[in-house]
Amino acid sequence: MFSRVFRFYRDGFRAMDVGRTLWLVIVIKLVVIFVVLRLLFFAPATGGMDDSERASAVMERMTENIE
Repeated sequence: MFSRVFRFYRDGFRAMDVGRTLWLVIVIKLVVIFVVLRLLFFAPATGGMDDSERASAVMERMTENIE
């Protein structure tokens, strides 16, 4: 059963012409979104801290009152 499903998708992707280009665009977009933006704009909030400082910072954030 699993091998039949795998062969179905494998043969379908091999027969694609325009679909390969679209999948390539999707993969490039995902790389940009999850890798480049993560590295450039979303620096870790606990960067440069050792384990005990990181633990106390996370605990403080989790237990602070929400107003």
